[in-house]
Amino acid sequence: MVRTHNKAVRDNIADIITKSGKNCTVQQLDDMDFLVEMEKKLYEEIDEYMADRDIEELADILEVIYRIAELKGYSGKDLEKIRMEKRAKTGCFSRNLYLFETSD
Repeated sequence: MVRTHNKAVRDNIADIITKSGKNCTVQQLDDMDFLVEMEKKLYEEIDEYMADRDIEELADILEVIYRIAELKGYSGKDLEKIRMEKRAKTGCFSRNLYLFETSD
């Protein structure tokens, strides 16, 4: 039985599939094409997290985010620096605040 996936996968997935006795077809994409696929992958990983709320899915989301940043020319340190700058400027989400409305 042939299953079509058409999605970005982690580096070791082809080896894992082959070692399980199955065949697979993969292609290495250039950075620009892979960026498009990683942005699609982000939605996939978010959907998986929303379905089961598992911590491993959060880790997968982070992995995808870090790769997207790299493909856009930023390191993990760059991403963390920007995150901390935004946190200093606008705060984080530790107080569980929910905005209902604003008015003039």
